[in-house]
Amino acid sequence: MEEKKLDVKSIIGFVLIFGILIFMFYQNKPTPEELEAQKAEQEQIEAAAEAQDKSVDNKIVEQTPTVDLNDSTAIAGYKSQIGAFGFTTPRDATTILENDVLYLEISNKGGQVVEAKMKNFVTYDSVPVYLVKDGNSSFSLDFSTTDNRVLSTDDLYFEPSLTNSGDNQVLSMKAKTSNNQYLEYRYEMKPNEYLIDFTIRTQGLDRIINDSKPVTLDWKLKGIRHSKSIEYENRYTRLTYNHEDGKLSKLSAGGDDEETEEDIKWISYRQHFFSSILATNEPFKSGELTSTNLVEEESRTFGFTKSYGSVLPLEVKGGEITKNMNLYFGPTDLEVLSKYEGLDLVESIPFGWGIFGWINRYIFTPFYSFLSTYFPYGVAIIIMTILVRLAMSPVTYKSYLSQAKMKVLKPEITELSEKYKDNAMKKQQETMKLYGKAGVSPMSGCVPAFLQMPIFYALFMFFPTSFALRQKSFLWADDLSSFDTIYQFPEGFSIPFYGDHVSLFPILASVAIFFYMTMTTGQNMPTQPGMPNMKFIMYLMPFMMLFFFNNYASGLSLYYFVSNLITIGIMLVIKNFILDNDKIHARIQENKKKPKKENKFQRKMREMMEQAEAQKKK
Repeated sequence: MEEKKLDVKSIIGFVLIFGILIFMFYQNKPTPEELEAQKAEQEQIEAAAEAQDKSVDNKIVEQTPTVDLNDSTAIAGYKSQIGAFGFTTPRDATTILENDVLYLEISNKGGQVVEAKMKNFVTYDSVPVYLVKDGNSSFSLDFSTTDNRVLSTDDLYFEPSLTNSGDNQVLSMKAKTSNNQYLEYRYEMKPNEYLIDFTIRTQGLDRIINDSKPVTLDWKLKGIRHSKSIEYENRYTRLTYNHEDGKLSKLSAGGDDEETEEDIKWISYRQHFFSSILATNEPFKSGELTSTNLVEEESRTFGFTKSYGSVLPLEVKGGEITKNMNLYFGPTDLEVLSKYEGLDLVESIPFGWGIFGWINRYIFTPFYSFLSTYFPYGVAIIIMTILVRLAMSPVTYKSYLSQAKMKVLKPEITELSEKYKDNAMKKQQETMKLYGKAGVSPMSGCVPAFLQMPIFYALFMFFPTSFALRQKSFLWADDLSSFDTIYQFPEGFSIPFYGDHVSLFPILASVAIFFYMTMTTGQNMPTQPGMPNMKFIMYLMPFMMLFFFNNYASGLSLYYFVSNLITIGIMLVIKNFILDNDKIHARIQENKKKPKKENKFQRKMREMMEQAEAQKKK
């Protein structure tokens, strides 16, 4: 409630200030002679500025004025608001910094980046990828002055000076209080780099900035939509940050979230495949971070995903500020971010957690990058899938062998079930004895599946987040990092949980997994009381996959389709050419004849079951 009240008061305050300025304008309306003198003076100012900024002019883009430079009353009102910083002459323009990969526009008003464009990438509808555009970002320093003003650099005009340092472009933006007293934003752009060196510093402002009150850096950004499905893109759009000496944390991906943290090294406003990052080797002592979800439902026109915010206090030492940082506007790509090892920006890529992320980062990502240098991207997925399945074939063999053993024992298990149908405890006891004598473990079929889980999850994270797959086509899929579409429903029509389109790769993957489960489920042990019905799962799983993957990356569905086909082929080979049920049966009979030595766990379980059986009889 308090925040809402403050907002209302601010609006009323701005309305009153505007009204006062209008009143002053009419009260102090200049005479024609004064207007002529002001015009001559303004021409002199502009001529001096043109001479001073000759090296900058070819990269200046005029903006719509926010202060009427021809209105002395408006200028007087502006200078009255900002006090000593009124020394800087207001000039509405932007300065361009660009190299072969990145285009930036930095505004005189606020000294901040007002446009950040990727030169080598486009969105799903062939529009250049913008991270900052049309006021979606605000980057300001908020502070108090010794004459009791509360100022934000959003309201200050900066004076640009563009120079070169070797091959680097250096832009100094200064909000001056005198010729040698100023607040400076310094940008340094290197050739072919997305990372910008950025410094905030003051000179001679120790008597102007009130160091007894907080000085904070306030960075806000609304994520611009880049993909054809805003819900899918929003799922991987997330505020990530590095803090407390390397600890990686994230705000919620699906809802609103906020945190107050300490020792923040970098903050990443990730927009699926592109990121805006603020980093420093001198961590911020603390920070208030917020993320607001802007996506309520799938839309073909809505333009933003999440709204991010960070409030970071800056230290004032000896009445002055010096903070060395970096700004990154670029792809969330392993190859690019790996260049900046000292900042650990590569950790902002969502590889997955724990061992899953390790497999993704150090095995699948470089392995796929290697394959895609020699083969088309879709073919590279197929080759990688074949190699992964062949590498996992021993695990598949163990799983199928366990199923075959259970199949051989099925008649004896059925016989025990009939014999002890009225005594569940005895039936379970005798069944376990049979397993022990035969050398069969009912859990042995689960172990191979468990071993495959890290691979399954790593690939689940790899395909939707791999930058290498972005906008790479294969067959009917025009983007392997997004869903393929063979039919688009009319605008406004959507099936709940399915979407407004039909994707073919998920259909093929669902059919393949149905046949795979048909082969495997029929060989499992009979359904026990309290256990799930395997035939129901056999039909449910493909149906769920069809819905779940319809909006996922087509590369992921392609992988599951090919993977299940290969697994079916491997199992057919094992069944028809490797395993012999008669030999398995003979081996089990031999195992039954051998004396079995119980381990401590088996002995304890047997004793517990015997005690339970005896207690039941009593």
